[in-house]
Amino acid sequence: MIREIVFDTETTGLNPLGGDRVVEIGCVELVDYIPTGQTFHVYLNPERDMPDAAFRVHGLSTDFLRDKPLFTDIAESFEDFIGDAKLVAHNASFDLGFINAELARVGRSEIISERIIDTLIIARRKYPFGPNSLDALCQRLQIDNSRRTKHGALLDAEILAEVYIELLGGRQKDLGLSIETKVLVQSNSGERAKSGARSRALPDRLLPEDLDRHAEFISGFGSAIIWNDYIRQKADS
Repeated sequence: MIREIVFDTETTGLNPLGGDRVVEIGCVELVDYIPTGQTFHVYLNPERDMPDAAFRVHGLSTDFLRDKPLFTDIAESFEDFIGDAKLVAHNASFDLGFINAELARVGRSEIISERIIDTLIIARRKYPFGPNSLDALCQRLQIDNSRRTKHGALLDAEILAEVYIELLGGRQKDLGLSIETKVLVQSNSGERAKSGARSRALPDRLLPEDLDRHAEFISGFGSAIIWNDYIRQKADS
């Protein structure tokens, strides 16, 4: 079983080391490249005002976030949800930098880069001439992103999960099967593998006169032909 977490963040700006903070986290669970319906979503109080430039991107105001939990309040539940899964993000260094800054701020271990799968890198390899923004990939891969009027962490994670699956080969990767169907197919395949030979052999479909005509035909080839070995084996069986 392959468990992965597709995630996205919204922030107060671009520099986690310069005082910018995470204000929203959205996560979507995939198991064997299929969304399970399990998600993690939280808005966070950044303990600072929201700059106008960031507000225009995601629409999360200082007033809206004022009564939301601090990162330290949700850090454990966030870590519990992601577990040891691989983490999938678009332009992952940005989101990972912010998450790790928040984890370090509350004295928790940072997420190592080896756990990260960056869909931007995958897209650039597949489409080297771009563009490879999330919106551009949705258009290229025919994924509906009409709900994305503003950036939102959970919505973007849900859309990115679709993009990620398509980048890896789409429905062909798992033939579009649900987890339950895949288990049933695997179970039935095992049963078929255990089936043995027929309990009763099928009757010969050749009539005696067919065999006589064949024997007459091959007699002209002499006694060294391979077919005579088969006839002897059949007679001995």
